Amino acid sequence: MNRYTLKSVVVIGLVAFGLNAYADRGTRDPGVNARQHHQTDRIKQGVQSGELTRHEVKGLRDERKDIKQLEQAYKSDGSLSNTERKDLHQELNQLSGDIYQQKHDTQTR
Repeated sequence: MNRYTLKSVVVIGLVAFGLNAYADRGTRDPGVNARQHHQTDRIKQGVQSGELTRHEVKGLRDERKDIKQLEQAYKSDGSLSNTERKDLHQELNQLSGDIYQQKHDTQTR
């Protein structure tokens, strides 16, 4: 009886996990999240190295915040379409280029 109960609990847990993952499938994009974390790390590194001025950091963080708000707006209907996903990646490409540009200009703290 004990093995049967344990197996039942495991099966129920796996089913619940699977349904939860299926429900989130429409709005999840690990690629977007990973890029956002990487860009945050690049900005922090630029601050630590002195490559970014306070003004540059504020602009980059504002840009990052705008992308986050856009992402939330896209996800507000419970799904993230391919067009919306592509748009988010284009915005992240722009931010990535801006981070590079600001870190490699002649301005320093």
